Amino acid sequence: MQINYCCPYWGSEKDKPADFIDKVLSSGYDGIEVLLPAASTPFTEAFLKKLSTVRETKPDFLLILQQLTAPENESVDSYIKKMSRSLMDLTDLKPGFINTHTGKDYYSFSDNCRVIEAALNISHKTGVRILHETHRGRFSFHAASLIPYLRQFPELELTGDFSHFCTVSESLLEDQEDIIGKIIPHVSHIHARVGHTQGPQVTDPFLPEWETQLIRFESWWQQIINDKIKRGVQMMTITPEFGPAPYMPLAPFTQEPLGNQWQINANMMQRLRSKLAT
Repeated sequence: MQINYCCPYWGSEKDKPADFIDKVLSSGYDGIEVLLPAASTPFTEAFLKKLSTVRETKPDFLLILQQLTAPENESVDSYIKKMSRSLMDLTDLKPGFINTHTGKDYYSFSDNCRVIEAALNISHKTGVRILHETHRGRFSFHAASLIPYLRQFPELELTGDFSHFCTVSESLLEDQEDIIGKIIPHVSHIHARVGHTQGPQVTDPFLPEWETQLIRFESWWQQIINDKIKRGVQMMTITPEFGPAPYMPLAPFTQEPLGNQWQINANMMQRLRSKLAT
């Protein structure tokens, strides 16, 4: 199996698109994952122009687009319309796939199913794969409560970010192995960030105090890879996704980050390249 590693734009918002992509290339990534404005903007145009140039020599360089909507007090019908517009705009940009934050944790099961159906219909109509990130605040916020959706939609593809499950359950899911085993076959993309029982991101996963958490998350990522190999999947994508503040803890008063986000992500990519068995 081939694993392609993508770099998150999250945390590099001060970089111009061309500068960011050059930095991504020099660090050895195989693609990017980015939240682009849905409408045509100078930023989006600059991003796509640089990407087109890169693909002249690296035609397989990946583009993963993110979709999320700002929180509003809105009906499910309004939410579906807003999400659908955003997804349709993103499909026009021809990404490898879209990673979406889908639904809301307080919507009913039936309402979230309507949201998922709308996304699936767009995927079927456009041919663009739409993956749903396991994330707090979304329909997928909690491991056990996700299972009924997977039964309802067996074709559902997920972006696996198990740090959110750990935070919501205040555990490393030691008592939920069977549940995680049912989720793993649906994970088609990994966000390689290490969380803990009280938050979705450790300061630096390579510090000795976080060794237990790092080992736990790497075991899940390897299980996902093993499952895909058994199913004959030829390519998998991973985005090391340690983020800036407020995910990155800050020092009191100075507000200095307690870790180097860019370096942690690059180090995670290099570690997984050598550690994950394919």
